[in-house]
Amino acid sequence: MNTYKIGQFAKLVRRTPATIRRWEAEGKIASKRLPSGHRYYDDADLQAVLGVKPERKLTVVYCRVSSRGQKADLQRQLEAMEMWALCSGTAVDEWITEIGGGMNFKRPQFLKLLDRISTGEVGRLIVAHKDRLVRFGFDLIRHLCESRGCELIVVNQMSLSPEKEMVEDMLAIVHTFSCRLYGMRKYEKGLREEFPGAKPSSDPLD
Repeated sequence: MNTYKIGQFAKLVRRTPATIRRWEAEGKIASKRLPSGHRYYDDADLQAVLGVKPERKLTVVYCRVSSRGQKADLQRQLEAMEMWALCSGTAVDEWITEIGGGMNFKRPQFLKLLDRISTGEVGRLIVAHKDRLVRFGFDLIRHLCESRGCELIVVNQMSLSPEKEMVEDMLAIVHTFSCRLYGMRKYEKGLREEFPGAKPSSDPLD
């Protein structure tokens, strides 16, 4: 979303900065403030002044499981989210389901969803539990949503976060770091053979 200083905003709406300040004093428009105290406005303010109807953003539900063997869990997750939407009176425009690990940031549907959030197409993203979106880095995704005007709703249905999947993810982390540790030790061994007089490091991961 674009932001504008008062002079830029006044020019876009074909008024003077003094008029914009008067509108604010009269309660016709509300400015936002930077930490420095300076006024600024955004596209929503611009649309409101120009009488442009804001473009309707989509409400999207994202459901995920890690493996094809969890298709039954995916269906159960989807049905539970449908029930939640019905009970809460939430109109959902699109339902996205995906099979892929929670630590895999290269999931096709997940990446497309992030692109659509970045362009402002998605106004609300709903997930059953935060690990249905990502296993790690949830706060970063939430920051992206907030910066693009997308509300991120976590229904927090713990029953839809399979314990077995979490264990598999934890084992994958251990395996990844074990491989890294082995690789670093192998690399250090090669250095010692190449440079016999070199002092080995106390920690191969430092």
